Amino acid sequence: QVELVESGGRLVQAGGSLRLSCVNSGRPVSNYGMGWFRQTPGNEREFVAATTYNGLQTKYADSLKGRVTISRDSAANTLYLQMNSLKLEDTGVYYCAVARDAWIQMRPQDFDYWGQGTQVTVSS
Repeated sequence: QVELVESGGRLVQAGGSLRLSCVNSGRPVSNYGMGWFRQTPGNEREFVAATTYNGLQTKYADSLKGRVTISRDSAANTLYLQMNSLKLEDTGVYYCAVARDAWIQMRPQDFDYWGQGTQVTVSS
């Protein structure tokens, strides 16, 4: 079983930075791609970033490109999302997830395991 726990979300001022972490305490997922999504009330889960099994390839949502960096430390079973120059519209619950295969996936239905989410709130 895969057990993902996100952390690092908090209240931050616009223009600030955050680093989200996602620790897997279950079976290793080093052979699978991983990703970050976010969701706000009344909206569908939105793709943020994804990486391949080895972390060598990454993909970002256009709205976040240049402001976020996804990385993974397989030895530590941890996925990260560094977020800079935060905007009000970045507010939401951020989820990490494990993809169905080793490669980049961008649709929620292509991810098999999810964490419980961490709240990011950006204030003016």
